[in-house]
Amino acid sequence: MDEEERKFRDELTAAVDAIQSLLEHSVTIQEQSKEIEKKIHQLGKQRTEATSDLLEHANTENALAQQRTGMAQERTALVREQTRLSTRSTELATIRTDFARERTTLAGQRTDLAVLRTDFSRNRTNLADQRTHMAGFRSRLSEKRTELAGKRTIFSNMRTELARGRTDLALIRTGLAFLSLAIAFFRFFGLSWWSFFDGALALGSLMMVSVGLVGYWRSSRSVKILESQAATEQEAVTVK
Repeated sequence: MDEEERKFRDELTAAVDAIQSLLEHSVTIQEQSKEIEKKIHQLGKQRTEATSDLLEHANTENALAQQRTGMAQERTALVREQTRLSTRSTELATIRTDFARERTTLAGQRTDLAVLRTDFSRNRTNLADQRTHMAGFRSRLSEKRTELAGKRTIFSNMRTELARGRTDLALIRTGLAFLSLAIAFFRFFGLSWWSFFDGALALGSLMMVSVGLVGYWRSSRSVKILESQAATEQEAVTVK
């Protein structure tokens, strides 16, 4: 568009310069025509004196008439060129108007895109906030899972100690059963050679009961320690 306007200005400047040159030339010719008419007037007075001078003046007048005809043709051509330039100027004005409308349309589209981009930015910010909230929630769940894993470990250890305590109780129960059997044998057979077997059975039973009691005492102490740890974990979770 800028290139066409520059070309149009150059053409218009050239045409104006040409018109100005032709007008100056026309003024000069008109002045010459006035001088020639004066000469013709003088020659008319001298017509009676020299016929040859009259013929010469007639030829000069014919030449000037031809020049005037040429100038009239040039003026007609200049008017046509001026009309063409006016038409071209109108076309360029129409093109400029179309470009202005397209520019306005593009500006409206750019505004709509800016609004849409703002909405997208707002949505992206909301999603980022939600993601941050979900990350915090996931962190809290991870902490909760870690705490539950610790409690599960404590309960697993407690179950192991309770199982060991049950085993020790079974050992105590078995030792007491063998001790009761040894006492029953001693009461049934009395003091005899079988009394050594009864004493050994009773002694083994007492050892089994002792081992069971020591193991059960250790298991009970471990269970109490684990219960204390579980209570501490529960208090920590309650405080959080």
